[in-house]
Order: sequence, then structure tokens, then C-alpha cells
Amino acid sequence: MRLLHTSDWHLGRSFHRVALLDAQAAFLDHLVATVREREVDAVLVAGDVYDRAVPPLTAVELFDTALHRLADAGVPTVMISGNHDSARRLGVAAGLIGRAGIHLRTDPAGIGTPVVLPDAHGDVALYGLPYLEPVLVREQFAAEKAAHESVLGAAMDRVRADLATRPDGTRSVVLAHAFVAGGEASDSERDITVGGVAAVPAGVFDGVDYVALGHLHGSQTLTPRIRYSGSPLAYSFSETTHRKTMWLIELGPDGAIDTAERIDCPVPRPLARLRGRLDDLLADPGLARHEEAWVEATLTDPVRPAEPMARLTERFPHTLHLVFDPERTDDEPLVSYATRLRDRSDRQIAEDFVAHVRGGAGPDGVERAVLHGAFDAVRVDATEREVSDR
Repeated sequence: MRLLHTSDWHLGRSFHRVALLDAQAAFLDHLVATVREREVDAVLVAGDVYDRAVPPLTAVELFDTALHRLADAGVPTVMISGNHDSARRLGVAAGLIGRAGIHLRTDPAGIGTPVVLPDAHGDVALYGLPYLEPVLVREQFAAEKAAHESVLGAAMDRVRADLATRPDGTRSVVLAHAFVAGGEASDSERDITVGGVAAVPAGVFDGVDYVALGHLHGSQTLTPRIRYSGSPLAYSFSETTHRKTMWLIELGPDGAIDTAERIDCPVPRPLARLRGRLDDLLADPGLARHEEAWVEATLTDPVRPAEPMARLTERFPHTLHLVFDPERTDDEPLVSYATRLRDRSDRQIAEDFVAHVRGGAGPDGVERAVLHGAFDAVRVDATEREVSDR
């Protein structure tokens, strides 16, 4: 069975205030064309269809058009909600849409009920695990604690229990939206850390033939059977080196992954990260290849130059982001606030603040738990607001 694995469309998202709807439409054109040209048997969309819980109407219209085109192609599609989606909104009319072969899996209660697709070698059971906010689903799954590993483990227990009731030789596929250990994050994913822990071990998914992951925006192979497709477009300059693709997976008669091919996605405009003094960036002939790219420029001039953005855009008209990181000598240890915070999570910043006001002593175990609990409560409250009827 030939499966096309994609995720993290983030319909409605922009890139540094540049609208991406046309680029997202071009990707969906490419997706449908690939489905037809490569004779795909099923499409897997592993969450974050939209960029926010209440997407703009233009994004909803684009999604609606995509569903109609996939249904017209006669190719079953299994789609789960991610942490950016409102599961309840995305799942509206799921039963009716399912009759057209578009299977929306947004309700945690349905995790143990797969979409079953037959081929010449038997059945393939496809299980959709929507993003599971631990605090909100812990009781429903009777999980040991409100943590990603516990609730995903309980969800997978339901998958394995259902799979055990099916005929011998039934192959299995799981779609999940999670941060799995070994994956590499980028700047554009929303933090899903709970209690200081974001990642779950890959062993949670033991017992199934293929795991189609979403959440991380870089295409990655954790094991031959566990893969991230990544986002089809770059959503931050941290993705400058990413090759944006979908996975075309050949699931063999015995459940083995016969082939795994990366299908390139259309690139609306390349990305470039430039660093140096302004005059050097403007004069360097080696940078000519970036003149039509979306550019993030980090200026290292000791003194901020006059009108830097205006001068940069004369050569690099698509400069979107400007950073100042002045060169300093050893006797000038001052580091900018932005530099000090770079690559640090909100929790780490809060712990650093405690250490700062105390003159060096960071939070102890109890205080750290209080801080983590506060961050978790804020995120859960935001999630509850997104999925409520208000």
C-alpha cells in the first residue's frame, strides 16, 4: 500500500508578515498532483492543519477546496488535529465528511477505532491519535500522570488492544502529533512542554508497522518505521537548511517498509541567513545568489549603521528580519538581551530570573515545580479556551 505522509500545513500562517496563502495553495496543488501521478492509496495528514484554533476564512476555504479535490481523486485521507488546531472545530461534520473518504480523527475517544483499508494482501488499519493535551485527557485514558508519555502510552495501549482483535496479518499505521525523543526542533513550533518534559520515547509506539508523525517542522527519520514529514513550507529562519518534503511510503505485504521516498515540495522563495558588517554584506559578490531570497541579516557593526534596512533592501529586496549583534572585544563582555535569551525556553528564562534576583542561587526542586506548574496551567487554560464554545 502506497501512503503519502504529510503534516503541519499551518494554513493561514504568514512568514514575518508575508502572506503565504498562495504558497500553501501551490503546495496543495502539488499534493493532489502527486496523489494522482504516483497512484497513492492513502494520504496521511499528521496534524496542525491550521495555524490557529480560529483560522481566517481564506484558510478555511483553501482547506475546503483541498478536501473536495482529494475526495474527487477517490483516495482515502486520514487527518488528525494538532496542537495548533481546535480539535472540535476541525472535527465538525467528521461523520458526514467521512462518507466521502476524508477521515477526520479529532476526538480522543475514537483512538481505538481505525480506518481500515483493504488491498490485495489484506487489511491495513490506520489509527489517528490527535494531539493529546495531558491535563485534559488524563482521566479519560486513566493515565498514571498528566504527562505526554503517560497519555500517549495509554492511547497506544488502546491501539494495540484493538489490533489484537483483528485478523492475523493486519498491518498497522499510526498518525500522531507529538515531540518524540531524537527529533530536532526548530523555532516555529509551539512549546508543548509539560512539567519540564516535552519529548516522549519512541518506544511508546512499539507494535505498529509505521508511525506518521507531525509537530516538528523538519523532515526526520527516527527509525525506519517512525518518521516526521515536516512542514511543507518554512515558517522560521531556523528552517533555512531544511529540505521541505513529503514521505511516500511503500508498506509491504508483511508490514515492512519496502521503500521510503522524499517528495520535494514547491519552494516559494529560498531563505538565507546573512551575518557580517553592513558594508561587507552589500559589497560581497559571493552573496549574489541570495539577492532574490527571503533574508534574515545579522549586523555585527560595532556601531549601529544609519538606515540599515533601507540600505539592505537595495541589494536584498526581500529582507524580512534584521538583527543587531555588535562585535565586541574581550574587555567588552556586554551581551545583548536577545542574545542571552536565544535558544532558551520560557521555563529556563524564569529560572534564570530567580537566580538573578537572588544573586546566583536558582530555584530549588519545590520552587521549580511551582514554576513549571504555572507555565503548564497557562498553556492548558489557553487550550481550553481554544476548544470551548465561547
